[in-house]
Amino acid sequence: LVVSGSTGEAATCTPAERLALWRRVQEQARGRIPIVAGTGTNCTADSIALTRMAEEAALDGVLVVTPYYNKPTPRGQVAHFTAVARSTKLPVVLYNVPGRTGTNTLPETLAQVQGLPNVVAVKESAGSLDQASAIRERTKLTLLCGDDSLTLPMIAVGAAGVVSVAGNVAPREMRELCDHALAGRMAEAEAAHRRLLPLFRALFVESNPAPVKFLLSAMGLVANELRLPLVPVEPASETAILAAARAV
Repeated sequence: LVVSGSTGEAATCTPAERLALWRRVQEQARGRIPIVAGTGTNCTADSIALTRMAEEAALDGVLVVTPYYNKPTPRGQVAHFTAVARSTKLPVVLYNVPGRTGTNTLPETLAQVQGLPNVVAVKESAGSLDQASAIRERTKLTLLCGDDSLTLPMIAVGAAGVVSVAGNVAPREMRELCDHALAGRMAEAEAAHRRLLPLFRALFVESNPAPVKFLLSAMGLVANELRLPLVPVEPASETAILAAARAV
């Protein structure tokens, strides 16, 4: 379980709120499944403080995004990831999402930090199978897909799974897709992908996490509330999201 990622609106949570979320998930998980905390920010010192807080809270790992807005060079990215990784004993999953950060963390950059003993994986959300393949070729890091709609093709080029938005509302179906793909049952995996594809698209009809929070609220699981500057989806989007969900 990943807590305090983009879908969890971490960017508008205080450190105390993040800790409260982590504690709540720990209470519910009861040690049955690893919990990874999103601790990356666009400030290295803040990222280190949050990462140390996650370690003190006895979480199982951290997810560290490429610093956003600042747009660090590859050398700056290496320095940032190195400083955060060296501040903790927890396993570190790096997170590349150029659409949100404004900067692409290239395979060559990841290759420079893979020697850090606790840097173990990368959530890759650049949307490029060529880049995903290059990560597999040039690093030993576990490759995780960061885009639901690319789960199947990324597993085909070496990804071990997906950090999923759709998994919040269709966990069994996402698990089946991954299980089929990882076992080489490609016909079954493709069929699962095709069933889920309308949902994948609908969950990004507006900025994540607004669509998935609306759907979760329709399922009676959460309130349809977001923190500004995010707002609930438009009525037309609600209709599209519900139609896609019913088709799964």
